[in-house]
Amino acid sequence: GGLDMETKGIKFLKEHQSKTKSQFEANAQWERENELWLRWSRNVATAIINYMQQNHLTRANIAEKLGVSPQYVSKILSGTVNFSFKTVAEIETKLGIESHAYA
Repeated sequence: GGLDMETKGIKFLKEHQSKTKSQFEANAQWERENELWLRWSRNVATAIINYMQQNHLTRANIAEKLGVSPQYVSKILSGTVNFSFKTVAEIETKLGIESHAYA
């Protein structure tokens, strides 16, 4: 009956589990662990974008202030940089902004 079909289905799935599943689980775990970092990243990005808009600054201006390349500024603004406390503090100090990264 139905139960037998379900068991066969489960057996089939188990036999055909690919590496994708473990990769997916690894990604899910990475995202959980990095959720805080990513939230920080976005907060820092938002703070810098606001700062740029308020002061009519370009990426090049920000890069100069931070002593980094415009490419790195682009990366920061994408909200995907895995910042350390130190980096966030440096950015905030150099730009004189509060990113609320710690919130």
